[in-house]
Amino acid sequence: MLRILFLALCGLLTHTRADPGALLRLGLDIMNQVQSAMDESHILEQMAAEAGKKRPGMKPIKGITNLKVKDVQLPVITLSFLPGVGIFQCVSTGMTITGKSFIGGNMEIIVVLNITATNRLLQDEKTGLPTFKSEGCEVILVSVKTNLPSNMLPKVVNKFLDSTLHKVLPSLMCPAIDAVLVYVNRKWANLNAPMPVGQMGIVKYVLTSMPTTTANYLQVDFSPVVQQQEGNTIQLADAGEALEFPEGYAEGSSQLLLSATFLTTELALLQKSFNVNVQDMKIGKLPPQTTKTLAGFIPKVAKAYPKPKPLVTQIRINKPPKVTMKTGKSLLHLHGTLEMFAARRRGKAPVSLFLLETHFNLKIQYSVREDRLLMVTSLDRLLSLSRESSSIGAFSEKELTSFITDYLQEAYVPVVNDVLQVGFPLPDLLDIDYNLAELDIVENALVLVLDLKLD
Repeated sequence: MLRILFLALCGLLTHTRADPGALLRLGLDIMNQVQSAMDESHILEQMAAEAGKKRPGMKPIKGITNLKVKDVQLPVITLSFLPGVGIFQCVSTGMTITGKSFIGGNMEIIVVLNITATNRLLQDEKTGLPTFKSEGCEVILVSVKTNLPSNMLPKVVNKFLDSTLHKVLPSLMCPAIDAVLVYVNRKWANLNAPMPVGQMGIVKYVLTSMPTTTANYLQVDFSPVVQQQEGNTIQLADAGEALEFPEGYAEGSSQLLLSATFLTTELALLQKSFNVNVQDMKIGKLPPQTTKTLAGFIPKVAKAYPKPKPLVTQIRINKPPKVTMKTGKSLLHLHGTLEMFAARRRGKAPVSLFLLETHFNLKIQYSVREDRLLMVTSLDRLLSLSRESSSIGAFSEKELTSFITDYLQEAYVPVVNDVLQVGFPLPDLLDIDYNLAELDIVENALVLVLDLKLD
């Protein structure tokens, strides 16, 4: 279905853009993928089958009866961008027209032809979605062969063929172009549909404005809507500068660009899920999580708890997560509190040892699975620790830096990665398959280089 993508988008008009959160650029690499729109819909075969049927209001063609069309060749579709209008489309095909001729006997006319048309975008009044309509359809004969006797006068034959073909072909072929557009237009249906992010909320990819068509590509700008499960909309922050595709990609290639601002907004849906309580004594490669281990970093703990007590750790993210991107590297900034408790016997609440304000970064690696953007993180840096309260007296936060750093990597990062497995939906646009995309981290954005070529 990928191959229909270009035809569906190629009639887009130029308008002024607002600040989008995502951009989709479709280039020359998808020009040949329209082929399957006609192949899969079997439009030409259907038109050929209808050619010989009597229809109300259809006048018979003089000189030929029992008209039938067979041996329709696989069409070859060539497209070129028309800036600000859409595309110019040429369908090359061939077929055999048969029937009883005016001189008696069976007649065959083998034709090779081109169908040309301009596809222009209109807006559906009911749905507001783009819809495409062909204009100026013409049928151009490339070659004609017939089994009429060679001793017939050429002028008579040519006049007959010209008259016959100009009556048959336009009514047969031009509706095929319209029918393919109808087939493709249905693929817009899910464009504005809400897509879930687990149980946390939804994302909708709403068109910022009518997309832009140039001589080399067309660009679709989205202003995504991110809503919490309760229906509250999370506003995209101002990116501060216009979102643009970086240079360096092959001319005619296709890309999807997701801004760091948009990814930040999506992650806000998961903020509450990043809050955790950890009470396991054994975590990954860490030493036992007890007051005895903690006393190796803060000696005062040993005085307060001569006998080892299990540790309970509570992490709360109190600011929205933020994604930043520099070329080749993406970070997830988390601000929050880390509070450690000494566990007591059953039925008794644990005792708070200290409460720390913390800021740390996680390095993000991106991938795509089942057309959803996935993230996996690892600890990049612990940027700051500041003591807010302590029941064990004053201590230097620096004493805890290595302990907290190891704790975050072994105990907290796996929790974050479990939450991120929900994935974020990508634009559901005409069955684009994102799973083979190559991912590039650029300044303030993630670029998916789409593989839309034929197998």
